[in-house]
Amino acid sequence: MNITLTATCLFGLERLLGEEIEALGYDRVETIDGRITYRGDEEAIALSNVFLRYAERVFINLGRFSAESFDDLFEGTKALPWEYWIGRDDAFPVKGHSIKSKLFSIPDCQRIVKRAVVDRLSSVYGLTRFPETGVTYQIEFFILKDEATLMIDTSGDPLHKRGYRPAANVAPIRETLAAAIAAISRPREEVLFWDPTCGSGTIAIEAAMQMKKIAPGANRRFSAERFPAIPRSVWLSAREEARDGIVQTKFEVYASDIDPEAVALTKENARRAGVFDLIRAFEADARKISAPGRRGTIVSNPPYGERMMTEPEVEKLYRELGAHFRSLSPWQVYIISSVRNFEALYGKRADKTRKLYNGMIPCVLYQYFKNEKNEGNARFL
Repeated sequence: MNITLTATCLFGLERLLGEEIEALGYDRVETIDGRITYRGDEEAIALSNVFLRYAERVFINLGRFSAESFDDLFEGTKALPWEYWIGRDDAFPVKGHSIKSKLFSIPDCQRIVKRAVVDRLSSVYGLTRFPETGVTYQIEFFILKDEATLMIDTSGDPLHKRGYRPAANVAPIRETLAAAIAAISRPREEVLFWDPTCGSGTIAIEAAMQMKKIAPGANRRFSAERFPAIPRSVWLSAREEARDGIVQTKFEVYASDIDPEAVALTKENARRAGVFDLIRAFEADARKISAPGRRGTIVSNPPYGERMMTEPEVEKLYRELGAHFRSLSPWQVYIISSVRNFEALYGKRADKTRKLYNGMIPCVLYQYFKNEKNEGNARFL
């Protein structure tokens, strides 16, 4: 069966997510900020949930229509084939978002969508009241510039919840963002990967999972596994493919932190993620680390204003990190931060920047990959 799917992601990860979807063999239909729509089938639902590293959720996209009024929203919703998925006993709660549209009241839109789905299902099943005691189908509407898209969530818990991090330190980075940062830094077997402010180890773990080709969703469950219209065999096949795809690698990761509790947490998480063999976690001050006589890449999510430290403390830390990390040249450095004057504090303009979001916090990934010895060490504080 041909199904239209929509995968959502953090802003800034659309290109990476699109490449993943195409690598699974599916054609993109549309890309907008934070979401990609593509064609697939029942197998695509399972494969997308199990294998996509950068997606937050995967939705069945039932349709899109103009919705400039509540009547438009009601009639457009009612016209969609809800009965293919939702049975007479099933639950179908509604939530959603509206951006730059005439219909801006979310509670009102929720009520209209719910009533329209009830009307549609009533005509099919001959019921006026639905018990909603069976399988849950989370309906989500997304209204952008007066265009409504109606979807059913297949993921359940967001996909960044891999299952290896039941506990985290203060203000952790989201796993999907950590995976993207790791990928952008181009991890390679011959280059040491080092996160010197590892926290709960998320960046280090995501890098190691990529190099071992561990599917991010292989060890968790998804709401669509309970959908009768999706054969159980596609989930078994997806997980078997994930198990068979794991490889051995000589890739080496250092994960260090000044906080011994963070180091202990990193070790626990790495063990749950299946990458304990690749990660050496230890206590160290990022401002004093030394290169162990080999090529390396530093990938770091140091504390910033919203994360644990005061502004003066952050500024002092960035100055000290900048001075020390530059002394490790020709090592490459990738740092994500929300501090606007990061480059001035760090003491060097980045070779490349990329705007990303850690949840709702706008950040920039600062990339330093040119040889410091050849480029000079000009400061511009």
